[in-house]
Amino acid sequence: MAGHEFFEPADRKRQVADPTATPRAAEEPCHSCDPAFRHGVVVGFDGSTSSERALAYAIGMAHRSGSGLIIVHVANRLPTTVWAGCEPPVFVDVPDHRTEVLGLELACADYLAEVPWILVERGGDICHELEEVGREYSADAIVVGSTHGIVGRIFGSVAGRLARRAQRPVIVIP
Repeated sequence: MAGHEFFEPADRKRQVADPTATPRAAEEPCHSCDPAFRHGVVVGFDGSTSSERALAYAIGMAHRSGSGLIIVHVANRLPTTVWAGCEPPVFVDVPDHRTEVLGLELACADYLAEVPWILVERGGDICHELEEVGREYSADAIVVGSTHGIVGRIFGSVAGRLARRAQRPVIVIP
């Protein structure tokens, strides 16, 4: 079973309250995700070598546990201004057609035939979005690839930041 879930900005808006509806109890959770993937494995994927290794591990983990695989691609954010010390930069979500390409590649991949999976596109901070998807799906774990290079050393790796802030197990694949 394979599937794709592409979130458009309109999907992320909150619903307007219906004045004719009866109010829900405060403790009643609102789950917008597919229940077939609850308690699945979330994996960050961008097509890089390290994310491909993380995906391979996550596939095995989902297969062994009999759960679904939630593949998350976080679209790039670009600064609209250069930070000169006066004001912090403003970031804009840039349409990222890479998710569609990744989705087509994944749909054709034989190695995903053994587990049910979906592809979720998000925009924003990678750590925040991976943890948010993990929370929405009540994921058992988040799997990410390690960051190599100078960018990870200067700004901190996604895996390191995620491991410090996540509310669920984070597995970092070298």
